[in-house]
This record gives sequence, structure tokens and C-alpha cells, in this order.
Amino acid sequence: MRKLLLVLTLLIAGAVIFGVEEITFWHTYSTNSGEYKLLTEKIIPEFERLHPNIRVVETQVNYDDMRQRLIVSTATGELADVIRMDIIWVPQFGDIEVLLPLNKAFPEEFNALKDEFLPGPLSTCFWKGNYYGLPLDTNTRVLLWNKRLFEEAGLAGPPETMEEFIDYIKMLTKDKDGDGQIDQWGYADYGLGPWNSIPWTYSFGGYILDPSNSKAEGYVNSQESIEALRTFKDLYEGGYIADTVVGGGGIGTFEGYAEGIYAMIIAGPWSWPIIKGQYPDAEINYALFPAGKGGSRSVVGGEDIVISAFSEHKEAAWEFAKYMTSYEVQKAFVEVSQMPVRKDLVNDPVIQNHPYFQTYMKQLETAVARSPHPGWNQINDVVDLAWQNAIVGGYTAEDALTEAALDIEDILAEYK
Repeated sequence: MRKLLLVLTLLIAGAVIFGVEEITFWHTYSTNSGEYKLLTEKIIPEFERLHPNIRVVETQVNYDDMRQRLIVSTATGELADVIRMDIIWVPQFGDIEVLLPLNKAFPEEFNALKDEFLPGPLSTCFWKGNYYGLPLDTNTRVLLWNKRLFEEAGLAGPPETMEEFIDYIKMLTKDKDGDGQIDQWGYADYGLGPWNSIPWTYSFGGYILDPSNSKAEGYVNSQESIEALRTFKDLYEGGYIADTVVGGGGIGTFEGYAEGIYAMIIAGPWSWPIIKGQYPDAEINYALFPAGKGGSRSVVGGEDIVISAFSEHKEAAWEFAKYMTSYEVQKAFVEVSQMPVRKDLVNDPVIQNHPYFQTYMKQLETAVARSPHPGWNQINDVVDLAWQNAIVGGYTAEDALTEAALDIEDILAEYK
């Protein structure tokens, strides 16, 4: 009898174990971060409690190694079931059909879910009529303005319009010690690539690609795009923008902002912990990027959560992806300084009472994704070069962007 009971017990235990579906999850959360601690100690265990038939096996991969790992694993068909993927990689891997198009695999659920996300982050999952993921976490860049320098110049608050922005940049650039050299600049940034220039281009009403991400001619070199670059070029040549934008020497943007050398900079949400870590008493003031013809626009960063087309556990993977983008989980990640992607968290007290997230979440309502296209890395380099050619290479803004349009059209042709 005892042997029979033992056999039955083992059979039942075996059936329970056999009935548990195991999914793998690759991600780049740093193992010494609050995000990783939250993921492994609370989020995954709670998911497994709610879904006792699913077990999640997480694997941390360093960000610098992730893209190469994805390429190698794609070749062998050995991708994880679920992956936290940089937004600029999603169209590339979607284009070669290694990611599951969620709108086709789970049409009813996906269509009911997609309107819950902020449009900028959601757009990063889209390529050629399909959505290859869900937005998972996001960020953008907003204007940081130095209140003390503004008050010294008689300015009551940050610029709201592009016209004010340009005027304030000029007003706040000064030779404070009278030695004939500028020692306070109205604006500073650390580069000219699309991550830096999209807020200018799109706020002026310009573009990089058309809405279908299939045409550059007439968009990257539209009159509005040209005017954005021409304005930036004029400000730089006039000495109103610090040399940091072209890799020049001098103090970094965060340090210069905290020390009152740069009156305005543009930065992501990581600016707060970095500045406060070096300058605990620094006052940091955030504002939306000034609105031009195109409104107040900035650039979208972050990661998406995707499902491998090779996965043998697509339903279970979908349950985990939905859970990671749920209100409760997104709200929990706010506590470890990860920006959520859901519309219903924009006005939530967890955001409104946060020292700086409310401005970023408001900016995300109109922020622009770096064009979701598998050739984005090449397009990025072309736009970066165009801005460099105009700012320091002697090109006119029109010539630089006309040349860029031709080069980008060649890149786009490879994917048609």
C-alpha cells in the first residue's frame, strides 16, 4: 500500500512539474540596480503566483553584448521566448521575421491593449503594418533651465515658444568678467545626431522620414527641417551655443548647468541622480521643450518587450509581456526610477508627486521616436553627418540636408 501511495505521489508530482511551462526572458537590467532587484524579488514571483503553470527563467545580458547575442541567436534560431529590446533594434529584427507580430498573433487582445500606451513609445514597435512588441519602458529629453541665471537676466520662467527660446539663448549668453571671452552660454548639448537634433527639427515642424518611414526626400530636407538646422547653425556661429555640441573642450553639460555656465540644456531623467550625485544642493528646473510650428516635440528612448517568432511557448510569453506592461507593474517600476509607457499613469499621483517625472511624462505625449526602420543606424549616421557638415563643415543647411535626403533614399531602397 505504501509503495502504491509513493508511486501515486511521484506521478502527481511529475504531472505538476510536467504541466509547468517554462519561458526564458533576456534583459539588460543591471544586476546591481533597483530595477533588477524589483524584477527578480517581486515582479517575476508575483507573475508566477498568478500563473502557477508558467515559470520565468530570466537571464541578464550586458547592454553592449545584447545586440551581438541577438544576431548570433537569430542565426541559430535559439532566441529567448521574451526579450527586453532597445527600441531602435525592433524594426531590424522584425524585418527579418524573427519577432512575433503581436497584432496578428493575438489580434483581439492586442487591439484592445494598444490604445493604453503613449503613442511615441508604441510607434517604436511598428514596422511595415505590424507591431513586433509592446513598449516596456521609456524616456525622453526635456529642457533644464537655471533659475538663478534667468532671474539675473530678468526672466521670470522658461521659454514656452521657439521664438522665446531663441531670444533667451541670446540673452543668457554673456561675457561675465569682461575679458572679451564668453563664459556663460544660453544653451549647451553634447552632440548633433538625431538624439540631439530631433527636438529642434520636429518642434520646427520638420521631419526625418515620412509617416510610413519609407521616404526621406521632401522630409529630412523640408523647409521646416532646413530652418531648424539653419537656426541652430546661426546660434552656434554667433557664439550662443557652447562648443560641447561639436565635441569641443570645456565643462560637461550636467556640470556646466549645475555650476551656472550653461543657462539651458536638454537632458533625460537620468540627469537628476547624476547632477544631485555631484552637486547635492543644485536646484534643477525642468520644462517642456519650447514649441514651434510643430509643437513641443522631443525624442523617444527606451526598450520594448518582444516575443521570438521561434518560441514554442507563445501564449505563455504573451501573458508575461502583458503583465510587464500592466498598470500595477509599470507603477511599481516608477519607484525605481523607470519611466512608464501607459497613458493612465501620466496623471497618476505616483508621477505627479515625483520630483521630475511629471514633465517627462507630459513631454512623452508628443515625443517622436527615432524613425522605426531596420536601417535606422545608417540613417542616424547620415543625419548626424549632415548637421556636422552644416555646423562646422561649411555647408549651408539646405545643401547638407539635400545631400542627406539622397543618401537616406539609397538606404531606404535596400528595404523596399
